[in-house]
Amino acid sequence: MASELLTMRATQLLQKARDKQFKIATAESCTGGLIIGALTDIAGSSDVVDRGFITYSNAAKTQMLGVDAVLIATHGAVSDPVARAMAQGALDRSDAQLAIAVTGIAGPSGGTAEKPVGLVHFACARQGTDLVSEHHLFSGDRASVREQTVLLALMLLLQRIGN
Repeated sequence: MASELLTMRATQLLQKARDKQFKIATAESCTGGLIIGALTDIAGSSDVVDRGFITYSNAAKTQMLGVDAVLIATHGAVSDPVARAMAQGALDRSDAQLAIAVTGIAGPSGGTAEKPVGLVHFACARQGTDLVSEHHLFSGDRASVREQTVLLALMLLLQRIGN
């Protein structure tokens, strides 16, 4: 069921982006490329998908997306400011008009009281508009947290692309 929903959302997003002549980029940490993978699983996605940045390490976030190392040191990689910088970096370093960034703790370890396992920060940047961000605390195992993250990321992109 989840894969059917994933395919449906990815297909909807690709069609909306196609209609608006938008390209999409992703900046992914905790999902390790699953968002871009969901999009490129759909045949014909190359007219919409520009690129995906897999920035699992802090160094990758800095080198590939231009996230300030001080920002990461101050707030941690799993934070709203870092997610926002990742989304903006993906937009700035691509030919896309729309970018999504995710950074979180998928587990099973790595969580703290302040940043528990399942916490994921999302940021979505659309050229010419204000960047939006939010965070969610998902339950379940690592696979479930990552799957829920991908599904929500696709929904956020659908919302940001508009009608």
